[in-house]
Amino acid sequence: MSVAELFNPRSIALVGATDKSGWSVSTLANLREHGFPGPVHLVNPRGGTVHGSPAYRSLAEIPEPVDLAYVMVPTAAVLDVLRDGAKLGIRSYVVLTAGFGESGEEGARMEAEIAAFAAEHGLAVLGPNGNGYINAAAGVTPYGLPIPKPLLRGAVGVVLQSGALASSVLAFAQARNLGVSLLTSMGNETVVSVTDVVDYLVDDPATKVIALFLESIRNPAEFSRVARRALEAGKPIVALKIGRSKLASHTAQAHTGALVGDDDVIDAALRGLGVIRVRSLEDLIITAGLLASTGPLRGRRIGVVTPSGGAAEIIADRAEDEGLELPPFAPETVERLKEIVPAFGTVQNPLDVTGYVLIDRTLLGRALEVVTADPGIDVVMLLSEPPRVEPADPAPTFALYTASAQRIAASPVPVVVVSNVLTDVTAFGRRVQQETGYPYIAGGIEHGMHAIGAAARWSRTRARVLSRPAPAPASPTAVPPDARGVWAEHRAAALLASAGLPVVPSELVRDEDAAVAAAGRFGHPVVLKVAAEGLGHKSDIGGVRLGLGGDEDVRQAYRALAAAVPAMEGVLVQPQRGGGIELLVGIVRDPAWGLTLAVGLGGVWVEVLRDTALRVLPVDAAEVRTALSELRGAALLNGVRGGEPADLDAVADVVARVTFLAETLGDRLESLEINPLLVTGSQVEALDALVTWTS
Repeated sequence: MSVAELFNPRSIALVGATDKSGWSVSTLANLREHGFPGPVHLVNPRGGTVHGSPAYRSLAEIPEPVDLAYVMVPTAAVLDVLRDGAKLGIRSYVVLTAGFGESGEEGARMEAEIAAFAAEHGLAVLGPNGNGYINAAAGVTPYGLPIPKPLLRGAVGVVLQSGALASSVLAFAQARNLGVSLLTSMGNETVVSVTDVVDYLVDDPATKVIALFLESIRNPAEFSRVARRALEAGKPIVALKIGRSKLASHTAQAHTGALVGDDDVIDAALRGLGVIRVRSLEDLIITAGLLASTGPLRGRRIGVVTPSGGAAEIIADRAEDEGLELPPFAPETVERLKEIVPAFGTVQNPLDVTGYVLIDRTLLGRALEVVTADPGIDVVMLLSEPPRVEPADPAPTFALYTASAQRIAASPVPVVVVSNVLTDVTAFGRRVQQETGYPYIAGGIEHGMHAIGAAARWSRTRARVLSRPAPAPASPTAVPPDARGVWAEHRAAALLASAGLPVVPSELVRDEDAAVAAAGRFGHPVVLKVAAEGLGHKSDIGGVRLGLGGDEDVRQAYRALAAAVPAMEGVLVQPQRGGGIELLVGIVRDPAWGLTLAVGLGGVWVEVLRDTALRVLPVDAAEVRTALSELRGAALLNGVRGGEPADLDAVADVVARVTFLAETLGDRLESLEINPLLVTGSQVEALDALVTWTS
């Protein structure tokens, strides 16, 4: 199967062409009006004249080779078209026809037949139940809905698991004066998948950024592979993934299971792969357009140049939301700006050059030139509106935008142009941009700030991911054949200890005299915990006794535990620990993405606080440190009110080793949890553990 041939045919046959079909009319019009250079053949079983041109009765009647068949025949006839085409050497198909897997059992059967036939003969089939594609870069537009003029060619490849939204996304992109390289409506993905198209776009020289609308990620392993390819190639993927499930996770025994929902895992997986997740179609297109214009950013320190004090205040607020910094200008920058900005203005970042721009039309551009030279700035945001109405004498407008475009092109750092609000670029504004080289204008402060923040995060993630060596494969750890269900704590702790992880000392006893003796060896106070296979949350049933300061306390606690859990195997005696910070380290197996780490504030309040950061494995210690920094309670780890700061390197090392152990335990591991992991300075120790295996 060749996706490249699918998107770059030299000749096309419209199979099922008819004057009665709006899809047929639109597809032919698109090919004729948007520059397809090759022949377009019409096929109708009755022959005759269709759309004012002669029609062939079958593919076999066409007297020259066909590269792509665009199929609009009834559902039951689609496979016959593929059979006829395959005999003639046609390897690429777009199937507009619906009525397959989305319509019921019989449709699913026919779709499976198409998939099997395509696999047997190496056919690339886009659809069924999709509108087709628009390869704007090559002028190939077999697309079943009208394409408004002008079709703007650009650097953003758009892939959508929605036929209905494709035209709206295209219209919005063109309203922003943003061109696309390729836009694809995927349909049912019977043969050609989203990841196949992303693979193509990674290699496509016309594409700089990939924008995805995703209803589902059907093959996480394949998606991860192509996302990594895009990251290595420096091509950002921006994704709008819908379907935020509220379903809780897959293992009820571990606290972690209450914290990890399906969408949480997807979010963590996308973040780890460097995929920028956005929340709206507007953000999808605006963010993709911005990254196509700027490429990677070297940091998150932004300088702002605007003619509006109100806009400057909005930007300051939104910068904090997006994790962007507004550093003070360097002294030499301040001095140069004082020579430019009117005396009634204030030189600071964000810089309001004031409404004097209406008198001095060069003021904004001269201030921009100074700010872009500041050594402490990574990217500059320029508030500028595109021209809307063509004046009687447009020459001054063209001169002004040409000068600004030249300054932006010469800037040592990327310049992001943002308008105050989200408005369409008019025909005159488009003409000014095209003729002066003025860059893409991100739409509105809200969307523009979100896009800059996303670009900065993607740039940091890419640098971090690519700087790390690929993890070495883990050697399997021997798992007892009877490992199933929930292991009692003493077995889980022994597993951790066998891997060299720090675990609190403990002793399993089976009568109160032995408990007293063990407590004497550890030294009071001690903790007693009931030990029973299959028991998850011991504290929920009164299975834990804390602060036992003497022999009689130990005896009474042992008796109480025996009464509470008659089927207990014994009691675990441990020295009581105090102080420090309690963390949760939980790993659960997501059915799609695999082992997933949740690390955060722990103890009995874990499900109330819900302060965790998620990562899909594998991770290393550096990534664990990054995850810890994302916690709302991260300041606690740095020491508050005289508390001893945690050794974050030591914590990250232990957590990373726990994840490595989990990866060695095989597919039967359902969850592994340490709660709490006590951190006191550089001392890190697991105080309780839980391991759950599939039955």
